[in-house]
Amino acid sequence: MTDERYLKRTILKETVASRYLPEGSRSLRIFLPPGYNELLSYPVVYCQDGEDFFNFGRVATTATKLILDEGLEPFIIVGVDVDKKVRTEEYAPDGSRHEAYLRFFAEELLPYIESKYPVRRDPEHRLLAGDSLGGTVSLHLAISYPELFTRVMSLSGAFYASSQSIVGNCYDLSWLSIYMIVGLQEDAYETDRGVYDFIALNRNTRALLEHKDAVIFYEEKDGKHQWGFWQQEIPQALRYFIEVE
Repeated sequence: MTDERYLKRTILKETVASRYLPEGSRSLRIFLPPGYNELLSYPVVYCQDGEDFFNFGRVATTATKLILDEGLEPFIIVGVDVDKKVRTEEYAPDGSRHEAYLRFFAEELLPYIESKYPVRRDPEHRLLAGDSLGGTVSLHLAISYPELFTRVMSLSGAFYASSQSIVGNCYDLSWLSIYMIVGLQEDAYETDRGVYDFIALNRNTRALLEHKDAVIFYEEKDGKHQWGFWQQEIPQALRYFIEVE
């Protein structure tokens, strides 16, 4: 039976205007932690695929449990929605909307959140989180804006050749802290770009990141390329980045 305390959550829906995105705006959902107080300041987790993170990843319930039961420092979650029809174009580094999305995220979304909510503005208190291509775009956001983002949570990142090439061309990634997990049943997953071995993609990317001196947590475990696997992994990933009070 679910504890009632976990269900008393504050989740707001917002829309942020954009000069860069063709639609002119983007929908957000924002989780405010238990005991939220505008006079305090909070770490913030930015989730790609915002709707999925909240609905399938149950990230708000997980965050509430971690804060109430395990004493994790309260944090705010910003879920950034995406239109699945253009998701690959936005999230993949060779996608037609990728650069526009990165600029929207760094130059419009971030200032919007920081003007409206008491989130901390130093990179070590901002976490980018994503599944599959959401993990990919999170890494590329950090690489493109290292002064803004230094922490990435990647759940079965879709690190195709274009992504590996970008990482390989980086000079020094010692400032980057990345949490990577991948499922052992992801060795032949069919995507909109073909069938890929996600274990190999993640192993190769890990090796490239290690070569550039990134700080890496890496784990392979039983799991498929789906939210049933990722949902179970979110608590550990959040514990890795969010400190106990």
